[in-house]
Amino acid sequence: MLQLLEDLPETVVGVRAINAVTEEDYKLVMLPALEAVNKKFGKVSLLIFLETNVSNFTIGAWLNDIKAGLKYFTKWHRIAIVTDQTAVKRVTDAVGIFLPGECKGFSIADIALAKLWVSS
Repeated sequence: MLQLLEDLPETVVGVRAINAVTEEDYKLVMLPALEAVNKKFGKVSLLIFLETNVSNFTIGAWLNDIKAGLKYFTKWHRIAIVTDQTAVKRVTDAVGIFLPGECKGFSIADIALAKLWVSS
């Protein structure tokens, strides 16, 4: 399930991922939020708070994640992934090298720092 985080500036889409994450979660929560921010500001910042293992994402969720990544490729400003999954943080930091914007992994204990970073 994806839930929007409310305590972020309007320039940032924040989502909390818990339990299973499905294609419908992307279509009903993530994609409309990304589109609204992009339409209003012309760039997109994203914070994903992973409270579930990435293995709980369905294939449909992964496909929509890839589609969103490509659709907004030139629009990404900052992406923060908050998780205690070490491999996910490493991949996040590595992927950031290839994006026009910045991408950074944070531990769950550092969520306040992640929110501050993605908001600037």
